[in-house]
Amino acid sequence: MSAHPGPRHIVVVGASLAGTATARALRERGYDGRVTLVGDEPHPPYDRPPLSKQLLAGEREIGDIALPSTDGLDVELRTGAAATALHPAERTLVLADGGRLEWDALVIATGAAARPWPAPVPGGVHTLRTLDDARALRRELAAEDARLLVVGAGFLGSEAAATAAELGVPVTLVEAGEAPMARGVGTVAGDFVARLHREAGVDLRTGTTVRSFTGTGRVTGAHLDDGAHVPATVVLPALGDVPNTAWLRGSGLLLDGAVVCDEYGRALAEDGTAVPGVLAVGDASRRPHPLVEGTLHLGHWSAAVEHAAVAARVLLHPAGDGELPRLPAAVPSFWSDQYGVRFRSLGLPHLADEARTVEYDVPGRHLEVTYHRGGELVGVLTANRTRRLAAHRPRLAEVFGRRRAAAAAL
Repeated sequence: MSAHPGPRHIVVVGASLAGTATARALRERGYDGRVTLVGDEPHPPYDRPPLSKQLLAGEREIGDIALPSTDGLDVELRTGAAATALHPAERTLVLADGGRLEWDALVIATGAAARPWPAPVPGGVHTLRTLDDARALRRELAAEDARLLVVGAGFLGSEAAATAAELGVPVTLVEAGEAPMARGVGTVAGDFVARLHREAGVDLRTGTTVRSFTGTGRVTGAHLDDGAHVPATVVLPALGDVPNTAWLRGSGLLLDGAVVCDEYGRALAEDGTAVPGVLAVGDASRRPHPLVEGTLHLGHWSAAVEHAAVAARVLLHPAGDGELPRLPAAVPSFWSDQYGVRFRSLGLPHLADEARTVEYDVPGRHLEVTYHRGGELVGVLTANRTRRLAAHRPRLAEVFGRRRAAAAAL
């Protein structure tokens, strides 16, 4: 019998960061019931941020990016087992191999997939979201005549372009906006990144996008909206991602891309009520945030870890012990490595209505920008100034906490 009251069998669907962190958090909180971790890939769980950097560059392999092993946690790990359907009323999960798992509680941690190109593509057009994706792209870039076209200069596209350029591969980077990463961190930081790309020899084209690819069996280039044609032997559309929730259609869960949850990650049904025993974490979830009306989808590494800790707390909360205590206001964070520059961010820069430049030094590789909404600090981004973040974190926590308390009082 479990030392903690609660479910006897917890199934976690998704064996990446959020899923493995949930399994680990359950054990760390003393849960000794059955835990099954289900993953659709055949590989042991691994960390995804290195895919566009060290692994793509050939500096690391899967053993170097593996997530902490579940060995010793008494977790049943089922790899190569994609979920295809969920029946909450029967508390049953259906797998692609025809298997079925019964559960007392279930955590949806299926993450997100690369947004595909919206039309058929010739050979040589890749996505980058999985280990196999990264390995395939790396093989292509190793060809003597390789020439890479990256469509979309968000974080992933910028990182992949930087990695390829440092490998000596000619790179064209196409971005519909006015600067790389500008949708996430604004035009000042975007201009800083643009200068890094151009200094490295990347052919950066902004204010345009790909209209169509050329080549029949194999890609030879692309026509752009501005009338130009760019040659390429390899193409990476970096168009963002889509939550892996298509398998939940027909389950009765409320979906808005990701699973719509309450602030604790408890999944909501289509009628707005909580679905008993079902939670969602990481990229597969969206939940209320004090800076927005409705819910927010946070695709950050830090959010996956924080969601996992909350999920374990909710699942093991003693029944009948009143409402769960109010959660602290977490401060999201992310990082990006490009050309030897470490970008670090706290908060939610993309929700700002004003950006203030504290430092902008491209030759020195230093940047600091603060982001404000209604005059209040909501985010900060630095380049090679990581130590400066320590002063901003408590201010951001105070703002987020105050706004959360105000929202709860309404």
